[in-house]
Formats: sequence, C-alpha cells, structure tokens
Amino acid sequence: MELNSYSFIYRALRKILIYLKRNILEFRAYLRLWGNGVHFDRTLICNGLPIIDVHRTGLCKIGNNCSINSNINFNPIGRYSPTFIIVRENAKLIIGNNVGISSSAIVCHKEIIIGDNVKMGGNVTIYDTDFHSLNAKERINSPLDKINTIYKPVIIEDDVFIGAHSTILKGVTVGKGAIIGAGSVVTKNILPNEIWAGNPAHFIKNNNI
Repeated sequence: MELNSYSFIYRALRKILIYLKRNILEFRAYLRLWGNGVHFDRTLICNGLPIIDVHRTGLCKIGNNCSINSNINFNPIGRYSPTFIIVRENAKLIIGNNVGISSSAIVCHKEIIIGDNVKMGGNVTIYDTDFHSLNAKERINSPLDKINTIYKPVIIEDDVFIGAHSTILKGVTVGKGAIIGAGSVVTKNILPNEIWAGNPAHFIKNNNI
C-alpha cells in the first residue's frame, strides 16, 4: 500500500474520532452550563469542554449562534487551554448573539457586557476586577483585601474584534466596531471604529472600512 493510501486512512479515522469526541464534549459542556444555571439555547456550539463557575446569585446569559472553543483541534492559537467563564456572587455576565470565544478567560465580579458579533482571538482575558487591593498591607489581611478590591464594569460593544492574547481590564468600554491588536493590554476606553494595540494599548488609527 502506498504512503498516500496510509495518509488517507489516517486522515479519515482522525476526522471520525474528532467528530465523536466533539459531540461527547459538547453534550458534557451543555450539562455543565445547565448545572451552573447559564441561560443559552441549542444554537450554542461548544468545541471542547469549557470551565464554567457561576455563583447561584450570579447571572450568565449567552445569546444565539455563539461558539466557545476549548480545544486545540478547533483553534490552535488557543493551544490546550479551555475557555473559563467565572461569574461571582451577584455579578452579571451578558454575552450577545453571534459571539466567538476561543480559549479565553472571562472573570466577572460585578458586570461584563459583550455585544453582538464580537470575535475574541485565542487566550483573550477579560476582567472587571483587580482581584486584590492595591495597598500592600491590605493584601496580607484577607478581609481587608476583599473589601478594598476595586470592581468596575466592562462593556464591549457590537462588532468588536479582539486579537489573540489580549487583556481587557476593569472599567473599560470598547466602542462598536473597534479592533484590538494581538497581545494588547487595554486599560482605557476605546471609541467606535478605532484600532488600538500595545502594552498598554494605545490608539493606532481609525478604521474607516
């Protein structure tokens, strides 16, 4: 048998195994979402098994026709990292329609709103908190650390594209149609249809397309 024939058989078997694995993991992902009280419908596509942790007093809604990648077979940029969706006590995470998420981490302690048609590259992170107090003495005292941690909502408007390995920090609003270059750390508001990049991210130019 020629090498090409072996290659064909290997590729065919690999596709079958990926298909079976995908369906099993998608069912497990649905169970995990339901178990955490996430609001979503069957148009959601889960490639791989995301990590979901929604507090019983938290709210998490995912819109129609969204996709969540948590597997290297479906987006190699994210490598082997799953997507993390964490919603803490009394927090609210709203994800709009037609949103694509790949091996990203969304950690919501207060409020994160993601609009429609938002595309997030591999390993994007979005936080609405500093996680700890900025005061060194308070950080060694757990109750004070928690009380004095700063939380501010994050809003990502419709049609935004966030490049791979970017981080969106607390209190940021990203305007409609904006583009964030790969590897950026966003600490300031971005106006609609602007392109930003860098660490810290800064204005590059307007996107007039």
